[in-house]
Amino acid sequence: MNKFVKSILALGITSALGLSAVNAATYQVIDKGNVSSLKYTYSQQENNNGEAAISGTDIYNFPVQFQYLDEDDFNGIVTLANISHEGVHDLLNIEDETALRAGNPTANDLSWVIRYLKARAGNSLYQEVGDIFAMTNFNGQTELFNVFDEKFTGTDIYTRSTKEYISGITNEGWVYGTASAPYLPLDFTQSDGEEVTHWLRDFTTRGFFSSDGGASITEVIPPSETDLPEEQRFGGESAILDISESHFAVGYASTSIDQNALDFFADETGGCADPDVLDDLPFKACVQQVIEDIYNTEAIKWTIDEQGIITSEILGQLVTPHVDDVREYENYAQAVNNQGVAVGYAHGWVDENETDPSATEQRSLYAVVYKDGQVTDFTDDHGKYFDSRAYDINDAGIAIGHVNTFVNGNQRTKFYHVDTNAETMEMILPTDFFTGSSSTARAINEDGKIVGEGEVETHNDNSSTPRRTHGFIYDITSKAFTDLNDYIACDSDYTIIEARDINDQNEISATALIRVPRRDSKGVLMLDDKGEQQFEDVVRAVTLEPIPGEIENCSAVEEKVERQGAGFGLSSVLLLMLVGLRRRFTKRVS
Repeated sequence: MNKFVKSILALGITSALGLSAVNAATYQVIDKGNVSSLKYTYSQQENNNGEAAISGTDIYNFPVQFQYLDEDDFNGIVTLANISHEGVHDLLNIEDETALRAGNPTANDLSWVIRYLKARAGNSLYQEVGDIFAMTNFNGQTELFNVFDEKFTGTDIYTRSTKEYISGITNEGWVYGTASAPYLPLDFTQSDGEEVTHWLRDFTTRGFFSSDGGASITEVIPPSETDLPEEQRFGGESAILDISESHFAVGYASTSIDQNALDFFADETGGCADPDVLDDLPFKACVQQVIEDIYNTEAIKWTIDEQGIITSEILGQLVTPHVDDVREYENYAQAVNNQGVAVGYAHGWVDENETDPSATEQRSLYAVVYKDGQVTDFTDDHGKYFDSRAYDINDAGIAIGHVNTFVNGNQRTKFYHVDTNAETMEMILPTDFFTGSSSTARAINEDGKIVGEGEVETHNDNSSTPRRTHGFIYDITSKAFTDLNDYIACDSDYTIIEARDINDQNEISATALIRVPRRDSKGVLMLDDKGEQQFEDVVRAVTLEPIPGEIENCSAVEEKVERQGAGFGLSSVLLLMLVGLRRRFTKRVS
């Protein structure tokens, strides 16, 4: 592993945190994400028994169904590669067009096919690429498990069109999360006689849990699929984001559908019920075009009894809008403790003292606690703090998350903890890596230890040059904030870039950056022109396991990692992590 000489920046951060040059190697890194079928893996949660929930993406040998691509599509793939290859890292122009058109592309050319399909996401005439996978680690073995995906008819090949987010695992070994339905091909004849294939699915997202480690799956059916008339049922949405040891589950689910959408579906003069439209488009395909934006969702707490019977409770909104306010008001429950107290976030007024809102009242999202039938905002001074989130709560009622504020004119997130039992709840914002660093707390254990991630670089960041992050641990009792990379061996091959969870054994579920032999889109090791192995940076799911022993003197070893080429790949990896694979999977909110 290459290390770089300590910079003034790194020394400044060390000084600010009060750390000496002698760092403690008090954790060992256990790699639980080295699976042969996926390039990237991400830790989500590990229970007190060492069993883990893990996410992954970028599967090798994605099962492209070439029989559904026509000559125009192959021409489009060739053109895409021709005009784009010089600007795409590590991809060449089409290598073997004949083999490509025969459905047997090289690994390089398969990558271009996948890019072509991803660029057409949402178009029902094209195969969908899901590429988010759920995994468990029982008895030291990390394995994929299937939630809702199905195999292509007559084959043993899964569609890989689903997005399967695993949120966590209980001490009993229950796994839970949220997954989409698979897109399956439907042959259709248009009015002009042309035969086409539409790729359709039954629902967008649905919460699930499994009490047997993934062997069987229990779906959480949203209220919109049971309470609405049959003609208004289009699959619905639900998500399970946390389950307590006492079998409380929280998340969100659809309770109704936007009336404008229902009118469009029933419209016979341009809508989905128009006979002229139906001549060229299946009704289900018409609905699918707009389905992701039609549901009104609510934060929900479910109770699961010993027989697996589920009862639900809608947790309620933070504010009551004006009668003429037609905007959707969203609320989400992200975590729940064993007492059934939940935390999350909801729309609230920017003016926290507002009692008579207008139809266009200014609003933002605020972290909330759901307790005793009440929804309570604990974000201080809405003029200074806004757009907050609560991600976890322990049995002592201490909640954690992040809040947005402006630091030196730049919007930043800052992690916090708050006692939800206090008569007046107050967010406490500890010192993190440095004043202008954005930080987020992801989890807290029963000992009051908080883990998360924060920025460790100080340059002016944007979408193309994000700041790198490191995982951290914060102890509420001692008020000690520490970069987790200071707790692993000086010569470790891993750089801890985020921490997702910490159990009551103080074992930390983290994601690390590591340099490994590079593989192509078919999973084959790649060599350079001289026949030497190529390398690349990937992210891996790891567990940080406490170990006894004396601290290591790292003063002779250079500060943390800067691998050759790491700067290029890290930005896209972080975006994947931030957008697609949150431990507490959250719906996009406008």
